Amino acid sequence: MTERPRLLFHVQHLLGVGHRARAHRLAEAARDAGFDVTLTAAPGEPVPEGVAALRLPAVRAADARFSTLVGADGRPADEALWRARTDALAAAVASRPPDALLVEGYPFARRKFEAEIEPLIAAVRAAGGRVACSIRDILVAKPDRARNDRIAAKAAALYDRILVHGDPAFAALSESFPAADALPAARLVYTGYVAPPPVAEAPAGETVIVSAGGGAVGEGLMTAALDARAAGLLADHRWRLLGGPNLDSDARGRLAARTAALEDVSIEPALDGAAFRAALSGAALSISQAGYNTAVDLWRAGPRAVLVPFAGPDGRESEQPLRAAKIAAQGRAAVCAEAALDGPALTCAVETVMSRPRPGPARAPDLNGASAGAAALAALVRETGLG
Repeated sequence: MTERPRLLFHVQHLLGVGHRARAHRLAEAARDAGFDVTLTAAPGEPVPEGVAALRLPAVRAADARFSTLVGADGRPADEALWRARTDALAAAVASRPPDALLVEGYPFARRKFEAEIEPLIAAVRAAGGRVACSIRDILVAKPDRARNDRIAAKAAALYDRILVHGDPAFAALSESFPAADALPAARLVYTGYVAPPPVAEAPAGETVIVSAGGGAVGEGLMTAALDARAAGLLADHRWRLLGGPNLDSDARGRLAARTAALEDVSIEPALDGAAFRAALSGAALSISQAGYNTAVDLWRAGPRAVLVPFAGPDGRESEQPLRAAKIAAQGRAAVCAEAALDGPALTCAVETVMSRPRPGPARAPDLNGASAGAAALAALVRETGLG
């Protein structure tokens, strides 16, 4: 075909900012691979240059329990909001049918979006397009085998490809999704981790970087870090607390009051991706959660690291604890469980990791997931003669 194949990427952010970063890198790689890319986004949400935005009414999680979805006004999402989103998706497909649809998460996650995602998939298929799913390396575990089997059966019925953005040498899908063996093997593609370009390695300095991704659930981590620092931990180092865009303003105020009483300690806005990785590269220590993008940044930059994986208020969010344990097993980090987090526990983890040599940038796992994901989508489109 003479025109660029069209890709519609349905992605939804509920609490953190990690999904957005990964989606943007995938969208950029697809754009660079020759796709005309449209990415779903809330009003005002940025999208990469050269990528179109399909604006949908905003939906987010009300809290870290993910029990309630709310709109931009903070009120529970109602029928009118869902209808507006579904209508916008239907209109977009009718006016400009995509050659490929990429859906993040569903049905492995984002199951509350079933009523908009399944009609979207059906509409794209009816228009002759192919459909793929995008999932991260580790899923939140569901102990009910029958439920996992139902998810696998639905995914097999819905998708031509299932792109797993990880490396099976580090974490096979079956470790967090026991029904992975029920997925059609020919449709399952490990892309590698969706990572940004590397930054120039900086000489190790005397800075401690404390970060919590978007910051929505980061106050506890930063409070424990300040407790440890106030008790004398690494007092000869500069401490930089990176608050994240979703850190509550009241929490930021409480943390700022604490930092003002400590020498060479600051709370700052989150750094953009390249600046953050550069800071990590020259840091003596990173203290962070264990989200997907944080892991990628640590592999790229190679500082000593203490991981405090997010487990959620009820301890059921298993993704980050499993990832943190596997990174620790590589000898690249110490882990402090969120449920046990306080100043002394964090101090113990820091002292453990600081007694080890600096690990340096990792050569594995595979960090070429953006380009490999785009290549898998291009191959899928070519199978039908669309590309």
